[in-house]
Amino acid sequence: MMSVGALDLAVFRWVNHSWAHPWLDAVMPFLSGNPLFMPALGILAVAMGWKGGVRGRLCVVMLVLVVGCLNNAVVGELKEMIGRPRPFLEVSDVRLLVGAGKTWSLPSSHAANWFAGLAVSWVYYRRSAWFMVPLAFLVSLSRVYNGVHYPSDVMAGGLVGLILGAGGVGMLNWLWRSAGRRWFPLWWRRLPSLVCPVVHADPLVPQPGVEPVRDPARAAARQWLRLGYVLVAVLFVARVVYLASDRIELSEDEAYQWLWSKHLALSYYSKPPLVAYAQFLGTRLWGDTELGVRFCAPLIAAGLGVLLLRFFEREVNARSGFWLVLMLNATPLMAAGSVLFTVDALSVGFWTLGMLSAWRALQAGGRTRDWAWLGFWLGCGCLSKYTALLQWVSILLLMGFWKTARRHWSRPGPYAALAINALCLAPVMWWNAQHGWVTVAHLEDRAGLTEAWRLTLRFLGDFTVSEIGLLNPVFFGGLLWAVVAVWRRRRDHALLMFFLAMGAPLFLGYWLYSLRARVHPNWIVPAVIPLFCLLVVYGDLRWRAGVRGVKRWLTLGLALGLPLVVVLHDTNLVDKLTGHYLPASLDPLRRVRGWSETGRVVESTRQQLAQEGKPVFVIGKHYGITGLLSFYLPGSRERAGRDPVVYFRSSDHPVNQFYFWRGYRDRVGQSAVYVAEAKAGLEAPASLIAEFESVTSLGVREIRYRGRVMHRFELFACRGLRPGLTSPSQR
Repeated sequence: MMSVGALDLAVFRWVNHSWAHPWLDAVMPFLSGNPLFMPALGILAVAMGWKGGVRGRLCVVMLVLVVGCLNNAVVGELKEMIGRPRPFLEVSDVRLLVGAGKTWSLPSSHAANWFAGLAVSWVYYRRSAWFMVPLAFLVSLSRVYNGVHYPSDVMAGGLVGLILGAGGVGMLNWLWRSAGRRWFPLWWRRLPSLVCPVVHADPLVPQPGVEPVRDPARAAARQWLRLGYVLVAVLFVARVVYLASDRIELSEDEAYQWLWSKHLALSYYSKPPLVAYAQFLGTRLWGDTELGVRFCAPLIAAGLGVLLLRFFEREVNARSGFWLVLMLNATPLMAAGSVLFTVDALSVGFWTLGMLSAWRALQAGGRTRDWAWLGFWLGCGCLSKYTALLQWVSILLLMGFWKTARRHWSRPGPYAALAINALCLAPVMWWNAQHGWVTVAHLEDRAGLTEAWRLTLRFLGDFTVSEIGLLNPVFFGGLLWAVVAVWRRRRDHALLMFFLAMGAPLFLGYWLYSLRARVHPNWIVPAVIPLFCLLVVYGDLRWRAGVRGVKRWLTLGLALGLPLVVVLHDTNLVDKLTGHYLPASLDPLRRVRGWSETGRVVESTRQQLAQEGKPVFVIGKHYGITGLLSFYLPGSRERAGRDPVVYFRSSDHPVNQFYFWRGYRDRVGQSAVYVAEAKAGLEAPASLIAEFESVTSLGVREIRYRGRVMHRFELFACRGLRPGLTSPSQR
């Protein structure tokens, strides 16, 4: 009797070889993935949401939650647990007609997704089976014909998809029927079942066996607030799982500042110290992992979401607070800051806390205690990023032009806030005084203040276009509309003017400064939340005034932003949808990919050089690659901070934080591998040649990720470190 494995292989060969035909060779790869699939799916989703009523919208939501989230997560875990290689890795004569998948083989994701979609669509549209069943079978069959899956892979994938599709809808419906009645009573009364979407016109009409709603207005507000809490909680868990999944690696700044957490100090060369302490906390909780380094980013995002929800419930309305949080998460710049952890996440967090405290402090009844909290949050902001000092510009503008706030000039509150802010900055000032005020010199150079003043337009366009894309083009247009309208009616609404003052000066200041020097798009990020608050409050006022275009504008912004944010979290989805990866030069995740492979390549070279009989360490040309190799070079992570194996190249003056740490002076006689980004005409620096007996190029190494060249580095063999180094960086 033929074994199951032999039968599986025999059927695979029969389909992959015996069915071979030029017509099928064209059709089957198209079924596995094509550039028309994603646009067609988007158009279908929009049509169902627009014309399909409640049933169509529920079907789209279930497809996203069950197929897009639950099914893919479970199938991904099953692949890792089973670990079955693809057939083209085991069978020598496979006809491979599509790109070689980089994940494991069992179960098939394509089959699981299509059969999960079949189950979900059948729940809402029984007749969909007439075309979904053939499509699901054909797509699954194409995976075998194209040589990327065994028949058992697609059979298992189809079974898993059917179970998760039907079970996921049932689970969500059970959750809604049990928890929705208590948490969202008005919405539950209108739609008591997610499987049989019959909408009741009036949720306040008494229903048999259902307790009446005593205060509809309060119940409605609490529903929106609870929905906001659910959104914040789901996003926090999703981000933690995402970071723990190792889908992306560290960026240069994250790895560099991770090294700071191994050398805790009162301040650092280019930034205040709080980011190092935050990473110290995260790595103590989760270890020296990507999740440990970045844990504070989703934590700060969740905390700000809750604070904004509660603030809007108190000052505006809970519904607006929910839409504000959702809009921020549909904005690429803010979504990235909720996952990547640099000083910007802390800067946004404390700027927002300062803004919320300032609203209390500037009121007519604002107390000294409110001002003290304001000074503390601004002080913490200054310990995160020096941009926080500019928030005082917003506060002073409000105290100068807002009649209610002017009375605080004669009260002790503002002066107490200034004193607390200054006290928070004292450690940074002390550290700089001990190190020749190197941070001041760095900031002057960074801002271009050391160059002659001249106007130029070459940076203005880049900055403007970058902000339009990173802030969501639809929302950016809405911001311009709201800012102009609020400024024209600036005496009509105090809260609108407050948000304008908290965000516009910083954004406008950097926009104007781009006429002189290059301004990085992330520099304005503390202004984003105040400006979005302005946009939401003004949009809510216009909607209440009967302007129905606000709803269409919001829908368009979310429809553009949410899918874009999802793809930006995993650009490999482009390959799953179209069959082709993004070119490396266009992949926004290029800066967080390929570093583990870089570490392996450098370590292999280091081991080869060590065969000459001398210990070998590593030297990085740039602080970024030095930090990344400290994290990803095998065996280096555990030694960082106490006995490093990776160092920054020596320098006779401070150029980054490595200048103040232990160098490689005590490694006299040892050899090193020098790592530099490959460029035309690259040569080893003169200082390196002077430090070693010989420096020779080992050639260029290409770092690939899924077939694409992500990075190129030239490696140099540096033999025999000379004695007598006098560089301050080696002390």
